[in-house]
Amino acid sequence: MRRIAVTSPSFSRHPLLRDELLARFPGARLRDDEERLDGDRLRTYLAGCDGAVIGLETVNAALLDTLPNLRIVAKYGVGLDNIDQAACAACDVAVGWTPGINAQSVAELTLCFMLGLMHNTFFTSTQLRAGQWVKRGGKQLSGKTVGVIGVGHTGQALIRLLSPFGCRVLANDIADRNAFCAATGVIATTKERIFSEADILSLHVPLTPDTHHLINASTLSRMRPGTFIINTARGPVVDEEALKSALEGGHIGGAALDVFAEEPPRDRALIEHPRLVATPHIGGNADEAILAMGRSAIEHLERFFRGGTAA
Repeated sequence: MRRIAVTSPSFSRHPLLRDELLARFPGARLRDDEERLDGDRLRTYLAGCDGAVIGLETVNAALLDTLPNLRIVAKYGVGLDNIDQAACAACDVAVGWTPGINAQSVAELTLCFMLGLMHNTFFTSTQLRAGQWVKRGGKQLSGKTVGVIGVGHTGQALIRLLSPFGCRVLANDIADRNAFCAATGVIATTKERIFSEADILSLHVPLTPDTHHLINASTLSRMRPGTFIINTARGPVVDEEALKSALEGGHIGGAALDVFAEEPPRDRALIEHPRLVATPHIGGNADEAILAMGRSAIEHLERFFRGGTAA
């Protein structure tokens, strides 16, 4: 019998995913708590397992060296920045991964942030709960200039959602997205142009050495006064100290963060800032996305143990 462990609480508590996993891998290890596993706790939890469903936990050489039985990690989600693929290859551990599996969920939350920031929904709601009647309705999203950095699965899903709003969309990606941009009326351009012209900047890049602190004091200073920034990608893409300073100084109109450099974030001054909207990494966690991500992970496990490949 294959020994499987699931590190993700949202997978573990979903009744359909629990049933579907246990039907295929009886005795699979599931979690009932919310705390993210790391270090010795993660090693202990995965000890003796042949396969693991990994969410945001770090899988590296130090971990793999302590898990000689592990043969595959199946990603529950899309980003692979927490999984050292070279270390997995060196340890002969397969990686099962389906890109873009939760793109629509993340794109819809991003659109929600855009509408809420533009229409002042989040901020006036907070003021009303505090007893303040402030009738400032913001601006329409329609016709505004939206900058999208990262035009992969999620960036493309967002751009499609923006179509009815008639926005001028500026996009940048290190890959060639010219065909998509031409087909959707998007202007493929430089990051510098996006920084200087966008009313709203939305980030959809993976976390790499090149994207770490892509948004920093220098790039923030080049943005138009009142720009809104949205990050639903990875926390370290934004220098949170620089963003906090830009919010406090009034140069940035507001920001929405679903991801943070440290999760949960401990910087109360940041997450309680009156012009910041903060959510606890829920972008890819719509129920439909949870099912899709979980079923994808199960399929990768099944495929691997049936035929020796996670692809």
